[in-house]
Amino acid sequence: MFFTTVSAATVSSMSAVEMEVFSNGQLLVLTALMFIGGEVFVSLVGLASKWFQLREQIRNRSRVDSHDDVELETPTTPAAGAEAADAATTATEAESSTPVVDEKMLQHDAVRLLFYVVLAILLVVHIVGAVAVAAYMHAAPGARRTLRRKALDVWTFAVFTTVSTFSNCGYMPTNENMIVFKRDVPLQLLLAPQALVGNTLFPPLLAACVWATGRKDLAEVAKKGREATGYHLLEARRCWMLAGTVVGFIAVQAALVCAMEWGSALQGLSAGEKVANALFLAVNSRHTGEATLDLSKLAPRPRLFVLVMYLPPNTTWFPFKDNSTTRDHSTKSQGIGFLESTVLSQLSYLTVFVIAICITEKRKLKEDPLNFNVLSIIVEVVSGYGNVGFSMGYSCIRQINPDQLCTHRWTGFAGRWSESGKLILIIVMFFGRLNRFSMKGGKAWKLG
Repeated sequence: MFFTTVSAATVSSMSAVEMEVFSNGQLLVLTALMFIGGEVFVSLVGLASKWFQLREQIRNRSRVDSHDDVELETPTTPAAGAEAADAATTATEAESSTPVVDEKMLQHDAVRLLFYVVLAILLVVHIVGAVAVAAYMHAAPGARRTLRRKALDVWTFAVFTTVSTFSNCGYMPTNENMIVFKRDVPLQLLLAPQALVGNTLFPPLLAACVWATGRKDLAEVAKKGREATGYHLLEARRCWMLAGTVVGFIAVQAALVCAMEWGSALQGLSAGEKVANALFLAVNSRHTGEATLDLSKLAPRPRLFVLVMYLPPNTTWFPFKDNSTTRDHSTKSQGIGFLESTVLSQLSYLTVFVIAICITEKRKLKEDPLNFNVLSIIVEVVSGYGNVGFSMGYSCIRQINPDQLCTHRWTGFAGRWSESGKLILIIVMFFGRLNRFSMKGGKAWKLG
């Protein structure tokens, strides 16, 4: 249960138990955890904190200015020369403080507007998404029969799925994830945009909404640095390149899946359903983790998805000089601190995690090599680090020494690990969710 809770809060969707064992109340708890763990909600909380901080700074500055004005009006009996000097000093301080207050006010207004824009995006996507999914479930007899067979309420499924997809968690209230809906192309087309705007395409959507407000001053503040208005507010050119990069990754992955799986994993589907399933899998391979196909049956296995699962959501092909983040290096030491020198790169840490899990699962690696192999562990670790949720799963059929007590379960591969292995994967999920604070690691290590 702790593993599942961490997986929901870090929007990783790594499963150790079947989802259909949860009651309606437990599904609502998981929904709340996924909602507060989503990237858009975290961004909203950050903007609220920045808004409060700027408001307090402006209030404190106003109190100081009003106090100075009172002191200036207080009658004193010094010499005339001293009075002139004090008046000149006070006037100079007032002139110097005015631009600071104006800049803080501009940042305050920009952050406040961004807060309302992000809040509107959060509410609109969830309300419209849940209603659209529920409407499809009522309109599609096959999908409705699936929910009835699994004893799932339509609105519980709609809300849970919308929150999970938009937060890029990837949990589904069904054991088979989206495999039971691989023929429901309209449902896939409803969920794919939610997965994109909830993470990889959230910066372009935010920039488009800001542009729609007509606030040019907000764009000017954004050019001075994203730390002033929010991590996701990018300049227009960067947003266009980010959108192009995301579309390019999706197109390449969908084309490769279609080329390699057209007559195997996609067999039995119509041409349109095959293309839709390939696109849906490509969209979810970055961070969402919802799957309409069994990954263990893909021809190249998930080697194809390891790279894209590792990449951060804002990965962009940007062959230009980035002016959005300007830093003053004059006030910083040119050397690298001891802490930064000891921090390793992201790949180094993932290698350590893979080795540690191989040690904890060494007995199973020897006794059950077709299920427990290094590639499957790498996929699970990278998927947990990228908060994706893709898994190779576990099959009793692949056991070399068949265990008569082995039963097939719709859980992730990590569900068969030891408790030590699961604890390491919990650390990996936290590490991946907070990787923004360690992305600069490894710079002090010189390999040549």
